[in-house]
Amino acid sequence: MRAAFILGEIGHGLRRNLTMVVSIVLVTFVSLTFVGAAALLQMQINQMKGYWYDKVEISLFLCQQGSVSPTCASGAVTEQQREAIAAQLQSPTFAPYVASAHFESSAEAFTHFKEQFKNSPIVDTVTADQLPSSFRIQLKDPTKFDVIREGFSSTPGVDTVNDQRELLEPLFSKLNQASVFALVTAGIMIVCAVLLIATTIRLSAFSRRRETGIMRLVGASKSVIQLPFVLEGIIAATIGSVLASAALWSFTRFYVEDYLSRESQDLAFISSNDALLVAPALIVLGIVLSGASSVLTLRRYLKV
Repeated sequence: MRAAFILGEIGHGLRRNLTMVVSIVLVTFVSLTFVGAAALLQMQINQMKGYWYDKVEISLFLCQQGSVSPTCASGAVTEQQREAIAAQLQSPTFAPYVASAHFESSAEAFTHFKEQFKNSPIVDTVTADQLPSSFRIQLKDPTKFDVIREGFSSTPGVDTVNDQRELLEPLFSKLNQASVFALVTAGIMIVCAVLLIATTIRLSAFSRRRETGIMRLVGASKSVIQLPFVLEGIIAATIGSVLASAALWSFTRFYVEDYLSRESQDLAFISSNDALLVAPALIVLGIVLSGASSVLTLRRYLKV
């Protein structure tokens, strides 16, 4: 009997405040979509970091005529210096960190340069002797770059030690900023959703003040009086949360997986399974926010 009464009150409240309920659904949907998008963006950033950092190389650019580095005081790198650098890379000191290393001559570097910039007029202004020879090194752990830099920065014949991660960090920094922006926007939208839920519950309680007054007179408990109002907010917020989860899953499934991953096959993208991992957190967040907002509002405006 009590359950039937509570369900009836919930249905009555949802019908009476249908416009406000739809508003809660939409605001919750938008705010949690931003929250989920920020989470997925951060997952994408982490996945791209892992993917690219495994592929980046450290380049030991060797001395050539005109190099001003102190290690190039004797001029261009000699054959003995090059062999000493190769032996040092294979030594017990550095072998645990190096996954592979190969020597690239100036001619090979020029060939790769022409392939990379084949559609650019800069190709016609560069010659092979302008590009230094180098050792291309892949590390077992890309975060151990400092070991190589400190070990070879003062080695005779080595002009500079270059880490390709330095080219990727600005990109990841911009993506992290976008993630923070999405989180800030989501936070603002969540505040709007909480305020809207509180307003809706307050209006619902005000419109049914006569019914709640009668319930108090007949000895109804606080939980029985408050529960329909709380569940109204939770139901509306849950619908918004589910819609946000469905939107994120659809985006990753039909756009990221079916389009982006096929157009850019050399990149690593998140999948719809990642969106499914985020979905429960969004639904729980929506329920917690709506429940807490409803309870606090009822304590203040519904004197029971």
